[in-house]
Amino acid sequence: MNRSHATRRQFLAGAATTLGALALGRHAHAAGSVTAAMYPGTWEEAYRAHVLPALKKAHDVDLEMTPLFAVDQIAKASAARGVPPFDAFVLDPGPRVTGIDRGLFEKFDPKRLPNLGKLPAGMADEWGVTVAAQVVGIGYNPKKLPRPKGWTDLLKEPWVSRLGMTGFQTTYGTVSIIEIAKQFGGSETNPEPFFVEIRKVLPKVAAIGAPASMPALFQQGQCDITYTNTQTVATLRGRGVDVEFVKPESGAVAFFTTMHIAKGSRQMENAYKYFDTVITAPVQAALMEPPNNFIPVNRDVKLSKDLPMASLDEMEKFVRHDWAKINPLRAAWIARFNKEVAK
Repeated sequence: MNRSHATRRQFLAGAATTLGALALGRHAHAAGSVTAAMYPGTWEEAYRAHVLPALKKAHDVDLEMTPLFAVDQIAKASAARGVPPFDAFVLDPGPRVTGIDRGLFEKFDPKRLPNLGKLPAGMADEWGVTVAAQVVGIGYNPKKLPRPKGWTDLLKEPWVSRLGMTGFQTTYGTVSIIEIAKQFGGSETNPEPFFVEIRKVLPKVAAIGAPASMPALFQQGQCDITYTNTQTVATLRGRGVDVEFVKPESGAVAFFTTMHIAKGSRQMENAYKYFDTVITAPVQAALMEPPNNFIPVNRDVKLSKDLPMASLDEMEKFVRHDWAKINPLRAAWIARFNKEVAK
């Protein structure tokens, strides 16, 4: 009887010790996860291929992605009422300003990023960190059209009759139309000259479509010139399409994609690890390669020869825009374009 009790006590004690060790092992080796909003399509595919395994290897943190475009990220977080639907945003300049204005981000400490020193000055601030650059200009088929020199060529022959257009729904579309307007006396808050000039040639325009449709329209030959970004041009070229990128005489446009920690996130430490992984040289270099074609922001990454600059420093001379001024006007511009141009 005493022997039986002793055996039972020994078994329970041993089991408890084993379970405790297992629990401790899980706690010690499982760093957790971070949930990131992610642009659907190229971004999600690229991050799944390169960022997810790099984050797991470096920090044992699992990356869970929620596919959402920028405006949907802002809308979903705004409706969450203090319970963030994800830990990290990825945003272009316009939605970034909206997120700051609505108080959707935690204050950010760039010094918590070990790779911060690899980024050009100004790439991180109290709200987030830059993870990719975009350059906007003109894409055209060199086998069908002469090389354009600037934005105004888009509204002249032989280019206008092969022009593919989209509206203000995207960042690249908005800045392109602003730049066209500026050539005729407009400004980043006054696109009126664009509407005046486009009415003169609208019947000649080859194609007007949604932003997502433009690469396919170009590939199918329904248009042979359009305003676009280097990533789209590189992607089309990778599909065997004849296309070249032109930096307009007045300057190419540069804007940056940034990441931010959602207000109320319980995974702030893992969010910092995620952001730092994204900006490491190996990950940035991998994201630059086809078929992803991202523009890196880490100085240690040698830029692709297909990009319209030899170094990141050259982007300081590219055209920038004040989205705090653009944002309040953009909805009206979208409605007007849809009514007057895309009708």
